This record gives sequence, structure tokens and C-alpha cells, in this order.
Amino acid sequence: QVQFVESGGGLVQPGGSLTLSCAASGSMFRPLSVGWYRQAPGKQRELVAATTRGGLANYLESVKGRFTISRDNAKNMVFLQMNSLKPEDTAVYYCNVAPPHPSYWGQGTQVTVSS
Repeated sequence: QVQFVESGGGLVQPGGSLTLSCAASGSMFRPLSVGWYRQAPGKQRELVAATTRGGLANYLESVKGRFTISRDNAKNMVFLQMNSLKPEDTAVYYCNVAPPHPSYWGQGTQVTVSS
């Protein structure tokens, strides 16, 4: 069993930056690929970025070059550095394993990009 707790969201102006953090608990975390997902109002949840334990990453096309996913295996943490934020990045952001496990969704953290 793995649990994720997300933090770091907030209100930011277009062009701004935020760093999201995700604390994972559970002994299964280290072998797993993990990802950041987001869900905007009225839309389906989508994978934003994912990384393997060894650090290989892949990104949603619309965030390439702006977002960076990283993880600290020793601390069971996953991060999402978000730069050049756009209003369309507004969503609740979640972390989970990749592909996601339905029992591992946390509360998420709200990111709002608005002037």
C-alpha cells in the first residue's frame, strides 16, 4: 500500500512558477514509476509527467520545456517544478504511481493560474 500527500499549490499569475511536492509513504514506493496528474473542472484527469525510479521522465506535450518532474528516493518525495505557467494549467494536481492505482489517489493540491 502506498499513500501520497500533495502540497505546494496556490494562486500564481501567468508566466509564474510553482513547485509541487508529494510525500509518499509505504515500502513499495521505491521500485515504482510515479507521476503527476491533473484534473481541470469539467475535464478528465490526465497524466502531466512521470518518472521511473532511475529518473527517466516523460511529459504531456503541452508542458514539455516548462515542467520538470524529479524524485528523491531516499526521502520518498516527488516534485514537479512548473515554470511559465498558463491559465490552462489551472487544475487540481495529484501524484500517483504510473500507471495510476485507484486506491492511491490523495486529496491533490489546487493550482490556479490567473491575473
